[in-house]
Amino acid sequence: MNYCSQCGAAVTVQVPEGDNLPRYVCAACGTIHYRNPKIVAGCLPVWEEQVLLCRRAIEPRYGLWTVPAGFMENGETVAEAAARETREEALADIGDSTLYAVYSIPHISQVYMLFRAGLRAPRFGAGIESLEVRLFELDAIPWEELAFPVVREVLSHYLADRARGEFPVHVGELRRPIEAGD
Repeated sequence: MNYCSQCGAAVTVQVPEGDNLPRYVCAACGTIHYRNPKIVAGCLPVWEEQVLLCRRAIEPRYGLWTVPAGFMENGETVAEAAARETREEALADIGDSTLYAVYSIPHISQVYMLFRAGLRAPRFGAGIESLEVRLFELDAIPWEELAFPVVREVLSHYLADRARGEFPVHVGELRRPIEAGD
């Protein structure tokens, strides 16, 4: 951030009085600009013994498989955002959804909130952000072609939960792997 969205003056990074973290602060009008994590809302759509996955048509991770998910918009609930993303990316309608997983991913400042929901019908297609959309039998999930670690986590939990017949809400965090030089 270079300029204040309130008055247009230049901003500086400083720890405001009474705070303990560096923030963008406008020297002209004093506005403090908070940058907070983004919520990614998504869905694990299921039909009978199958899960619906989308092959990404956009970066990052072009060509790899994921669940329909994306950034939540202002003015919608998390469940509405998950249903919208499912319609946009998979051209699919879901029934009642249940919160299934919440993952904090601090190194990219995102929080994933994923719902489990049944498809209303086995009708789907590739939306503008998808190359392909398919139902996968649980033993045919393309593990080596999954786009993101959070998708792997959700699908792993789903397989274990399905085997038990119980679907608790999973809460966790995914940390960036330690790399050389860290």
